[in-house]
Amino acid sequence: MSELFDIYDEALNHIGVKPRAAVHRDGDWHQVFHCWVIGREANGDPFVVLQKRRDYLDYPNRIDISAAGHLMAGESARDGTREIEEELGLRVTFDELIPLGRRLGIHRSGEFVDCQICHVFLFECDQPLEDYEYQCDEIAGLVRLRIDDGLCLLSGNVPRVLVPAVGLDAPEIALSRDDFIPSIDNYVVKILLLAKRYFAGEKELWI
Repeated sequence: MSELFDIYDEALNHIGVKPRAAVHRDGDWHQVFHCWVIGREANGDPFVVLQKRRDYLDYPNRIDISAAGHLMAGESARDGTREIEEELGLRVTFDELIPLGRRLGIHRSGEFVDCQICHVFLFECDQPLEDYEYQCDEIAGLVRLRIDDGLCLLSGNVPRVLVPAVGLDAPEIALSRDDFIPSIDNYVVKILLLAKRYFAGEKELWI
């Protein structure tokens, strides 16, 4: 049976329900859940955990959000916590998440049109990278990126940074800007800046 998504107009008013394939064919706005796992290293440096996509998915081998997924018809952002457990093996309650608001994202690839209403959250977790039980059929491995290193890399100040990794070719790999999924709004940079502000004690955080 086809998955069903709630669909929305340009003002984000709910206008109906459609099968997944039709939503991406017609470019309907639909809801997704994004969670970025952050933490502090032993020396206090803040980091974000990112996944590397499998080579047979869209954006093959690219570095992506810690955990993400579509919301089905009738679901709210609260239901998205299942994606964190399915993809990373972390059991998280909705109240443990740090809300960052909503982001609109659009991607087109041929006849595939993806118009997303993204519910974006942070989740603080200092669990060692090696202890994650990640979804191997979609995730090639995980990396831990220091926030300051990520900002330096994505601003173009350095060509690459070394990051701890699990499931990949070595326990430490080099990342370049081209390893990340591109976005017109510098999405990853925004998340890193918000995470940095969170660890500085700020409470009013919006994507």
